[in-house]
Amino acid sequence: MKTMILMLFTLVTCASQGQVPLVDHWKYTLRKPADNWAQPAFDDAGWQAGPGGFGTRSTPGARVGTNWGNRQIFLRKRYVLKSVPEKAALLIHHDEDAQVYINGKRVGAFEGYLATYKVVPLTAAQRSACTTGRNVLAVRCVQRTGGQFIDVHLVDADKVPKLPRPKRGTKPFLSDLVTSWGAEVKPENAWTEYPRPQLVREAWHNLNGHWDYAITPLKQQVPPAEWKGKILVPFALESKLGGVQRLLETDEALWYRRVFTPPGKGRTRLNFEAVDYRCEVFVNRRSVGSHQGGHTPFSFDVTEALKDGENELIVRVQDETEGYQLRGKQVLNPRGIWYTRVSGIWQTVWLESVGSSYIEDLTLGSDARTGSLSVRVDISGKTFGQKVKVVVKEEGKALVEASGDGPAFSLVVPDAKLWSPTSPHLYDLELSLLDPSGRVLDRVRSYAGIRNVGQVRDKDGHLRFTLNGKEIFHWGPLDQGWWPDGLLTPPSDQAMLFEIGFLKAAGFNMIRKHIKVEPRRYYYHCDKLGMLVWQDQVSAGKNPAWTRLKPQPKDAKWPEEHHIQFMTELERMIDTLENHPSIVVWVPFNEAWGQHRTIAVGEWTVRRDPSRLVNVASGGNFWPVGHIVDAHAYPHPVFPLDPGRFDQRFIKVMGEFGGHGWPVVGHLWDNSRGNWGYGGLPKTIDEYKARYVESIERLVKLKSQGISGGVYTQTTDVEGEVNGLLSYDRKIQKLSAEQLADIHRKAGVLAK
Repeated sequence: MKTMILMLFTLVTCASQGQVPLVDHWKYTLRKPADNWAQPAFDDAGWQAGPGGFGTRSTPGARVGTNWGNRQIFLRKRYVLKSVPEKAALLIHHDEDAQVYINGKRVGAFEGYLATYKVVPLTAAQRSACTTGRNVLAVRCVQRTGGQFIDVHLVDADKVPKLPRPKRGTKPFLSDLVTSWGAEVKPENAWTEYPRPQLVREAWHNLNGHWDYAITPLKQQVPPAEWKGKILVPFALESKLGGVQRLLETDEALWYRRVFTPPGKGRTRLNFEAVDYRCEVFVNRRSVGSHQGGHTPFSFDVTEALKDGENELIVRVQDETEGYQLRGKQVLNPRGIWYTRVSGIWQTVWLESVGSSYIEDLTLGSDARTGSLSVRVDISGKTFGQKVKVVVKEEGKALVEASGDGPAFSLVVPDAKLWSPTSPHLYDLELSLLDPSGRVLDRVRSYAGIRNVGQVRDKDGHLRFTLNGKEIFHWGPLDQGWWPDGLLTPPSDQAMLFEIGFLKAAGFNMIRKHIKVEPRRYYYHCDKLGMLVWQDQVSAGKNPAWTRLKPQPKDAKWPEEHHIQFMTELERMIDTLENHPSIVVWVPFNEAWGQHRTIAVGEWTVRRDPSRLVNVASGGNFWPVGHIVDAHAYPHPVFPLDPGRFDQRFIKVMGEFGGHGWPVVGHLWDNSRGNWGYGGLPKTIDEYKARYVESIERLVKLKSQGISGGVYTQTTDVEGEVNGLLSYDRKIQKLSAEQLADIHRKAGVLAK
C-alpha cells in the first residue's frame, strides 16, 4: 500500500509541474469512521476507491464519477504540492451540507446546496493548513432531501482549471449480503439443472462454469489478445457470484471465451437462456449468429463451425442499459425502486445434439370442459413420410396417444384431472419423431396441465376471474426476482423453489412477476406447486404523463424501430412461456413506463393468446382494451369505483398496494443507506404487522365491492427497498408463512 501511495505522489508531482495538481481519485466510505478520519496519518486502506464527484446524475451541475445515494459520505484524497499557491481556494459543488479539511484542519463548513461549482478563497489561517509535499484533503457531506452531490478541489484562485469530464467508477455497490444458496455456489454446481423443462432431450451438455472474460472499447470488433480473468457463468458481470463485480459502460464491449468438446454425433445446437443485451457469437473465430434482447432464450446451429476435439466459443456483448433498450428495473444510477444494472450472460448456456430432422418446438393448450390437450409440433428438417407420435402419461402409465403427420394433435384424457392451485395436476408427455419405417429420429419429454382461464359476472354484476369455470380471487405478491448475490440470476434452482414454496405456505395463490422474465425452471416450479402467475413484459423507453385511471389518457410516442423491437420481445416472451399452465395473465405495460400504442399492443396480445386474460397496463394510463382495469395505491389499497365506468367490460383489480417496510439489521443491502418503505417505516415489528393487517382488511372490503384480485408489494426487500415479506437475503421472514396464512384466513382473503 505504501508503495502505491508513493507512486501516486510521484505521478502527481511530475504532472503538476509546480501548479496545483488536479487530483480526482478519492477513497471513500459510507459508514461513520473513527474520529481521526480527516488526519493525514489515518489508515483508509479499507475504504472504497472511486473518481469524483460523488452523487446522483440528476443533481443540477453535477459531474458524477461515482454514484452516491445514501445519507452521508466521507472522502479522502492525497496530492502533492511543490509550492502552496498564494491565492489558495476551494473549488466546490455541494448538495447538501459539507465540511472540508486539509491535513486534519477544517478549512470550510458549507450549508445548503449549490447548483454549480463555486470558488471559495481560503483565509491566511486556512491556507496555513497546506504544506509543500504531501497533503490530504478530507470531506464529509450530508444528504437530507432531493438531489445530492459533492466534489472539492484545491486550486489557485488565479488559475482555476476547467474540470475534465469525470471518469466514471467501474464498481457497483459492494454489499456483504449473500443468500445461503449463494454461499454454496461453486463452478462445479452453478446451475446444473436442465434448463428447458417442457422440451427435454437427453443428449445435452452444460457450459456453465468459469469462462475467460475481457472488456474492450466498444469499437473493437476482434477478440482481445489478452483476457482479464475468470467470470462464473451464468452470473452477470456486476454480480457477486460472477466473481468480477464490474460495471459495463455504454462505450465498452464485454467478451467471453471458453473451450468445449461437442456432446455427440449429429447436429449441434448452442443454446443461450438469456444474454443482456446485444451479442454476437463466434465458434472457432467464425460468427455463428447474433441476437438482440436480454430476457428470452435463443439458439444457433453451430455444426458447420465445429472441428474435432476442442473448440473455442467466444461471445461479444454490448449493453447500453437505458434508452429504448428493454431493461426493467436496471438503471445506470441505482436508487429508490431502480436497481443495479446487469450485463452479459445471466442464464444457462448449453449444447444439445439433434439429428438432421428433429422436434424444434411445442405449443400446448388445454380445455377443461372436454378434458383435452392440444399439441402442435414444429419439426426442423422434416422429410416425406415422417410421423409424430404423442403419448400422454400419468405416473409412467400411458393414458392416451395419437400419431400422424401432424403438426397438430388433440387428445382427450379419460377422467381428466384439472390443474389448479389446490390441485396442480400435471400430465407427462412423450413425443417421438419417426421415419417411414418406424425408427425413432428424435424423442423429447414434456408435461402439461389441463385448465381454462376465464371470467364471469357475479350476482352483483361484477366481473370475476374464473379458473376451470369457478370463481377465484387472485391474491399474491409483487415479485421483483432480484437477489443480493446474483442480481437478476437466482443463486440456484433451490432458491427459487424455496421462495415459491414460502408464498404458497403463506396463503397466496398468485405471483405477479414484475418487469422480469425468469429462467424457465421458475415457471416449472409454479406449475408443480400450483401458483398462478401474472407475467409482466420488461419495460423501457419514453413515458407519457402518468394519468392512472383518469379519462382521456395519453400515450408516449415511440419511434417505429423501437416499437418493432418491443413487439418482437413481447412475442418472444409469450412464445417462450405460453405452455406453462401457471401463467394466467399477460401484462404488457406497468404503470406508464414506456406505455405507447396501448390499444394496438393490447389488441395484439388478446389475439396472440386468447387462452389467457390481458391486463394491458397495470396501474397505468387506462385505455379500453384487454380484460382488466388495474389501480395502484400506497400504502393501503384504494380503487376509484366510479359507478358503471368499468363494470361492463373489465375485471377490477388492485395491481399494487402495501409496501410496508421493516429493516432487519444485519440483513440489509447497505446498512448506511436511507432504506425505505411506503408510508414511512414503523417503529416496532408489531406496528409493521398492524399496518399489514390493515391493508389486507381494506382489500377484503374492496373485494366485497367488486375487486377481483390484489397484489401486495412485495415478496422480498430489494437493495434500498425494505418492504419485503422476506429480507433481501431470504434468511429472515418478517412475518412467518404461518402468521401470514393466519392473517389471510381471518381476514377472509386466504386462497382456497
